[in-house]
Amino acid sequence: MQQPTGGAPANRAQTRIEARVRTLRHEAERVLGIELVPAGSGSFPRFTPGAHIDLHLPDGITRSYSLVNSPDDVDRYVIGVLADANSRGGSRYVHEQLRCGAVITIGAPRNNFALNENAASTVLVAGGIGITPMLCMYRRLREACRTVRLVYCARERSQAAYLNELDTSDGSVHLHFDAEHAGRPFDLAGFLAQQPADVHAYCCGPNAMLNAFESECADAGLVNVHIERFAATAPVVDTRQGDYTVELAKSGRRLVVPAGAALLDVLLEAGVDVDHSCREGLCGACETRVLGGCPAHRDSVLTQSDRDANTVMMVCVSGAKSSTLVLDLA
Repeated sequence: MQQPTGGAPANRAQTRIEARVRTLRHEAERVLGIELVPAGSGSFPRFTPGAHIDLHLPDGITRSYSLVNSPDDVDRYVIGVLADANSRGGSRYVHEQLRCGAVITIGAPRNNFALNENAASTVLVAGGIGITPMLCMYRRLREACRTVRLVYCARERSQAAYLNELDTSDGSVHLHFDAEHAGRPFDLAGFLAQQPADVHAYCCGPNAMLNAFESECADAGLVNVHIERFAATAPVVDTRQGDYTVELAKSGRRLVVPAGAALLDVLLEAGVDVDHSCREGLCGACETRVLGGCPAHRDSVLTQSDRDANTVMMVCVSGAKSSTLVLDLA
């Protein structure tokens, strides 16, 4: 199940920060490491392992990237960006146009993938660029002398970023590159079956890996399961046949959402101040408290228990099952 959001409270406008690109570094095939520092005086907001920031790029695109560096750093943020072959402009801009010295706008850190630092044991499974949040988590647990194992998978060694920052000498890190095993993927089922029942298991990577991870965790009887997706699980489809009404509890206003319309668009057109970023139900920026009615959840952030509780929703992709939704908005 997905980890519930652990960043800013629902419906609080996200802080925008000016950051300067200090270094650009080749980390692996098609992976660019970017070190950001405050553009002016002062420091960056603190963050927790698993957090991400939004890059508000000059071409009008906003993309979220996990923080790689230590949460103890207040004078820099480090992210890793994969050049996506199917890029809609975000990673392409970063790789082709971003330069050292450039000033860009970023969002304050949010965490939808919070680490339980007090768990008796932890396993971290990373696929490709999914290593970015895991590296921060792994370092923190090692510093705290916690029991942790990191499994890092990629098709080829050349595609694996941050290898030089991992010490494999004590057995806490296992590297698996398909090309070095006759194309065979890592035996995820066998690995998870060996874990204690109270282990906290985290996974970040391609959707196919995440889906397999959830299935294998269920088969192994593991319940403390946390995943983070970089892409939506499926295209968002609104199958509702009729309109529904949204009541804004703080102002008393009532808005009609036509069939097939996006709730976020209706809110923005009405002048409602709703923080938002990805518009895919991935980043958690638009999390909003639900005070009445039944949402139709279509995000990739909330856990099943959060969805069953119906106390929050991601208004960028979700809608309504009931004829009226009451939201904690003005």
